[in-house]
Amino acid sequence: MRKLLMDTINDVIGEYTTRGLSHFQHEKVKRKKESCEKRDAEIVKVEAAGMVKEISRRPDETQTVLYDIHYKYLVRQGSFIYLEEEVENRRAVYYDGRFYSDEEVTAAVDQPVTTEENSLSDGERVTYQYNRLKAVQYAEKWWNTYNPAYRKFENDCTNFISQCLHAGDAPMRGYPSQGKGWWMRNNRWSYSWTVANSMRLHLPQSTIGLRAREVEGPHKLKLGDVICYDFEGDGRYDHTTIVTGRDADGMPLVNAHTFNSRMRYWKYEDSTAYTPKIKYKFYSIVDDR
Repeated sequence: MRKLLMDTINDVIGEYTTRGLSHFQHEKVKRKKESCEKRDAEIVKVEAAGMVKEISRRPDETQTVLYDIHYKYLVRQGSFIYLEEEVENRRAVYYDGRFYSDEEVTAAVDQPVTTEENSLSDGERVTYQYNRLKAVQYAEKWWNTYNPAYRKFENDCTNFISQCLHAGDAPMRGYPSQGKGWWMRNNRWSYSWTVANSMRLHLPQSTIGLRAREVEGPHKLKLGDVICYDFEGDGRYDHTTIVTGRDADGMPLVNAHTFNSRMRYWKYEDSTAYTPKIKYKFYSIVDDR
């Protein structure tokens, strides 16, 4: 089984680094290479390591393998070179010792939730100066692992971004009402802390504590700022990332959870969730300086 899995992983790596495609075609590989070409970038080297999470066997000799691939892409854009990383969750099926199928496992979508703003509870700290360096350092430290001080979720993207913002000294407020403020405490949390669409609503509406202003495009974002993604273009935002770097054109590179990634190009054109209807919201964090 290990050899079969390694053959599957090597097929994917080969598609990134060669012009031809292997015996089965990975759509994501094509999208990632096309995204790079649009900005005159090139993936010059790929390293990948697989880790099996679960193997299930059926009486008819079918074996299903759930596994992760940790990719490292060396990207060259003119004279600028940077390292992008991501962890992809995949499912491979083998029948009678032979390869049958291999696909990326998609995550559950956040349920739509709205939030309300509220008056302060006694003793809440709401004035702050946002430390962008600390927020980015946290995003770099925990992009592919989970801080045990916080609860982990199956769809963890917004929970992770909330942690990054809090690491940058953004103060929690609103406890114990789930629909108000932005907080996690005593194994409870606000919708805005964990749900992408709720954070998207909270950031520009909040007037105290954590808040943000919407800017016209990604080129206006600073390190530590936030991008929200509506993959289907239906008005419900599904994903959240934090800006941790810039490419040669000064455009954002982002870190995220759920499908863990770092220094990923902000447009997410290589994502299996991407659709031509995608919409973005760009938020610059505002503080009390």
